[in-house]
Order: sequence, then C-alpha cells, then structure tokens
Amino acid sequence: MKLLLLGFVVLLAGCAGREAEVRTVRVEVPVQVPCKTQVVEVPAWAAAGLRKSEALEVKVRALLAERRQRIGYEKQLVAGITACQ
Repeated sequence: MKLLLLGFVVLLAGCAGREAEVRTVRVEVPVQVPCKTQVVEVPAWAAAGLRKSEALEVKVRALLAERRQRIGYEKQLVAGITACQ
C-alpha cells in the first residue's frame, strides 16, 4: 500500500514539474454559406401558341426555335447550380 502511494506521489510530482505547453492549432472546417444567385425565368416557349391548323413549316420553325430556347435555358440553370458549388 505504501509503495502504491509512493508511486502516486512520484507521478504527481513529475507532472507538477512540467510547464504546460501552449500551442495554437488551426482547424479548417467547412462552413455553409447561403447561395445567392439570380432566379432563372422560364422563357415563353416558341411552340406554346401553335395551333393545329398552322402550316407544317411554321410548326417546324417554332419547334427549332423552342429547341434553341431550351438549350439556352438549360445553360442558365447549369450556371446557377455550378455557382453554388
């Protein structure tokens, strides 16, 4: 018992003799930041106002124009998404 107590006292004396080491540690933690982008407006599609009685050439031109609109709209959406990542 005395030997255990003596060992404990020696351990405490060893710890008391050391000066505490102060060091600065830099920790990088990701922080969520709200994404602020402009709202992408849905365009007025070129083929939305087509009637069944329209000529085939008019329908094809409207559908080709709408395809270009869709491609541009998708590029705007992708740009908005990638801006937030």
